Amino acid sequence: MDFKLRKWNENDLNSLLKYADNWEIAKNLTDLFPHPYTKEDGIKFIERAMKADPTRVFAIEINGEASGAIGIHPKDDIFRKNAELGYWLAEPFWGNGIITKVIKEMVDYSFRNFDIDRIFATPFGSNIGSQKALEKCGFKLEARFEKTIIKKGNYEDELVYAIRR
Repeated sequence: MDFKLRKWNENDLNSLLKYADNWEIAKNLTDLFPHPYTKEDGIKFIERAMKADPTRVFAIEINGEASGAIGIHPKDDIFRKNAELGYWLAEPFWGNGIITKVIKEMVDYSFRNFDIDRIFATPFGSNIGSQKALEKCGFKLEARFEKTIIKKGNYEDELVYAIRR
């Protein structure tokens, strides 16, 4: 299945709302990713994503629709050589190897465009699909913190995966 990473635009709002308002996605993300996902949430997200230069959050386009997102979030101060990777993909496209290809493309982009030496991601302990995708992309498990995440009243392990330049 083909995809492309591209900048977000105002015309993506309907597809964003169509795919982002899904508990199966939200349950594996921070509470900054709202559920339910409203029109106002989508407008704010797209506006923020469009402002960054260089682009830090891309739409994952599949079949002409924004069907997910991937972003790189550079850190500052003593962590300035690090950046956090975050992503989600619309549920209808899970299991097709898309997110693995998206992660690889984003890692390459990030090392070319940001003064960083390490990219890390923090999947929940129960998110096996995300862990496997990161491992396929060369990320190594650096740490597991037991029951540090609280999501809807349930504790989750926090895993730290990273890849270095």
